Order: sequence, then C-alpha cells, then structure tokens
Amino acid sequence: MSENFPSEEKLKSKILIDRLFLEGKSVQKYPIKLIYAPIANPEITTHKTGVSVPKRNFKKAVDRNYLKRLMREAFRKNKYLVDNNLHQKYALMFIYTGRETLDYNVILAAVINILEKLTEREGNNEK
Repeated sequence: MSENFPSEEKLKSKILIDRLFLEGKSVQKYPIKLIYAPIANPEITTHKTGVSVPKRNFKKAVDRNYLKRLMREAFRKNKYLVDNNLHQKYALMFIYTGRETLDYNVILAAVINILEKLTEREGNNEK
C-alpha cells in the first residue's frame, strides 16, 4: 500500500466541503474531530481528505501549519485503515479541537482511533 498523499486525494472542492459540513457525521477523539460524508459522484476514485486548525485557538500561522502538518502525516501513515476497509469513498475533514500544541504521538494515536471508529461505523453500514 502506497503511503503518499497526492493532490487528487486532497479535499479542495468548495461544493464537497459545504456538503460535508451540512450533511456530514462526526467522530471525535481528543484533540481531533473528524467530519465525514460519503461522496455520491462515481467518478471520484479516492477518499478526499482535508485538515483544519482554527485560528481562534492558534493565532500564529506557524502553530496552525505545524499542527496541520502533523495531522496530515498521521493520516498519510494510516490511510490504509480506510482504504482497505471502506468500499464507498468519503470526504474527510480532520479538525484540531485542542487548545494547546500536543506531541505527534498523541495526534497519531487520536487519528488511528478515529479511523478505526470510522471503519467500524461505516464498514457495518456498507454490508
């Protein structure tokens, strides 16, 4: 399984992002929240993923970018959890909800836990 994170896997579509926040479901494990929604378009062949860190909690762009980099890396290393277990394609948005900068290992554990919860929930619904 490839661990890269190419451009076609990034969530960029404003329409898809708006639909995600209107109709999406969520899973949370401190300090990260995942909002997800199935993608109806059959032409899309990969999961679309985005990350966000609120400016309200981290005023400096340096801090926001650092946390986004950590979340992307944690997802990139563990995206096989959703690729192997979910046949439907999903739009995923990881949002950092903590108010302090945490270590990579804490973020990694939260992302793994969230992805396992997602596959548990949605893997059962697909059958």
